[in-house]
Parts: sequence; C-alpha cells; structure tokens
Amino acid sequence: MNLIFAFALACLMGCGVYLLLSRNIMRMILGISLLSAATNLLLFVSGRTGRTVPPVIESGIETLGAEAANPLPQALILTAIVIGFALTAFVAALALQTWRSFGTLDGRNVNAAEELGTPFDDESVTK
Repeated sequence: MNLIFAFALACLMGCGVYLLLSRNIMRMILGISLLSAATNLLLFVSGRTGRTVPPVIESGIETLGAEAANPLPQALILTAIVIGFALTAFVAALALQTWRSFGTLDGRNVNAAEELGTPFDDESVTK
C-alpha cells in the first residue's frame, strides 16, 4: 500500500514541477496546487495510514498507545490545506491583474520592467 502512495506522490510531484516550469501563468498556478496536494499526501502517509485507534488518551494514562494514530501530521495537513488555498487564491488574483494589464498570461510577453530600462544609465545616478 505504501508503494501505491509513493507512486501517486511521485506522479503528483512530477506533474506539479512540469507545470510549474511552464511559461503560462495558469499552468504555474495549477503546478503550485499539485505540489501542495503532493505535500499534503506526503504528510498524510508519514502519519500512518492504517486503521488504528484514534489519538485519544484515556484517563489515568499519560501517553498515547503504540497503536494510536499520530495527530501531528493531521494538524499539519489542515494547516497546509489552508496555506495552499490562500497561496492559490493570491496567485490567481495576480494572474487576473496580469491579464487585465497585458492581455496575455504568457510569461515571455510580460516584460514591463525590461521596457523601462535600467536606472543606472541615468547621469544623475552616477554622480
């Protein structure tokens, strides 16, 4: 079963990196989302995926039993989901503004900074 999770994780990470290296901004956003999902799967697999006892400490005992599920990866996954969603929403807003400003989502055509030139060519800066 762990081999299946490892293969799924490798596929998600590979597709995410492939999309992230694209020049299209929407593909980059999808790549970030896939990498976020792969990270969540990695955290989930690290916290034992078998059917175990829930992480509840019974009265009179100070520690969890050996068969109990680890609650830390579950909490980390919830945090990662929220952070991944916020990052995706922020980058989608930037992509919308890029579309409105330049009329394209191709990274090669977004060159407003290059068209302004360098500030070091100005004579007042060198003196």
